[in-house]
Amino acid sequence: MRYLTEVAGALKRGRPVEQFLGPVSGPGRIGVSYVEVRPTKAAYEVYVHTVEDVGHERFFDLVEFPSFDADQDEEEFGRLVATAEDASTALAAAEEVTGALPGRWVNESIVQDEYADFVRAGRPADQSHDGHPWPSRGVRS
Repeated sequence: MRYLTEVAGALKRGRPVEQFLGPVSGPGRIGVSYVEVRPTKAAYEVYVHTVEDVGHERFFDLVEFPSFDADQDEEEFGRLVATAEDASTALAAAEEVTGALPGRWVNESIVQDEYADFVRAGRPADQSHDGHPWPSRGVRS
């Protein structure tokens, strides 16, 4: 099973979790976005990653895609949108800010499988490959 059942548990064990948020667009460009909750020594940080959609049938490595924001340095990949002292609060903040869904969190790097499904489904603009609508609330880029 791809989706985590114990998301807070993974975070407490020091494992980041991610969720694919779907497509984004800008003037003449297309991209995709995903959210990451990352444990640190003192807290949990929530990052939104927005990258150009340059993938294809054999290239799904989102961390290798260029930033959608041309002004963003590669060293500053992702935008910190929340910080929390505990895992549950971090997840709630991520869901509130991005519209992420509680049952769609995956382990680190598995978000690439979500992106692969998106590509194979023809990059649907309104919903994921399995019929879930893309988040529409909060910060997406």
